[in-house]
Amino acid sequence: MATLDVQTTGKGKGGKVDLDPAVFEAKVRPHLFHAEVRRQLAARRAGTHSTKNRSAVSGGGAKPYKQKGTGRARAGTTRAPQFAGGGVVFGPVPRSYEHKLPKKVRREALRSALSQRLAEGVVGVVDSLGVESGKTRDLVEQLKGLGLTERSVLIVIAEPDTGLERSSRNLPWANTLLAKGLNVYDVLRHSHLLFTQEALDIVQQRLGAAREGAES
Repeated sequence: MATLDVQTTGKGKGGKVDLDPAVFEAKVRPHLFHAEVRRQLAARRAGTHSTKNRSAVSGGGAKPYKQKGTGRARAGTTRAPQFAGGGVVFGPVPRSYEHKLPKKVRREALRSALSQRLAEGVVGVVDSLGVESGKTRDLVEQLKGLGLTERSVLIVIAEPDTGLERSSRNLPWANTLLAKGLNVYDVLRHSHLLFTQEALDIVQQRLGAAREGAES
């Protein structure tokens, strides 16, 4: 069973924390990364693109020229797609790009991503992290003390924290996320993961072997 040192933002040591092998020592399956990230990004698409077909464009009520004798192909309306200003054939219409993946596949993808990041040595745990003032510079000072100011970092917290979320909003290299919303895309796109102890407990309870056994 792997362990991590618990860092502190003040003086003193925070001890160690045990990591659930089912969550942080799972088999790394890159193909699951692709499937889950593709699902997440597809769900974010607005899908509001739209074009008009020949029945939706305005005009074209009169026959443009007589049926015979002009030497041209017969035409019944100038709103046909071959005319300028005509309708679009098989153009995009508003739609949803969402598609589903089984819950077990999504959980396994997240376990796989967390296991890879731990193997890379970029997972950290802090006893607590809070910025009551909501000022960005206060958060930067805390992260600087943890050695995390020169890399993009995902801060995973247990409960909503207005001050912390506000202070990280102006940092392009830092993002705050609730433990219940932890996902493969955010885990992979940040170079470092920082969990509070409470958030780590929630993630391990959510993805651990006990939870998986209960749902099987």
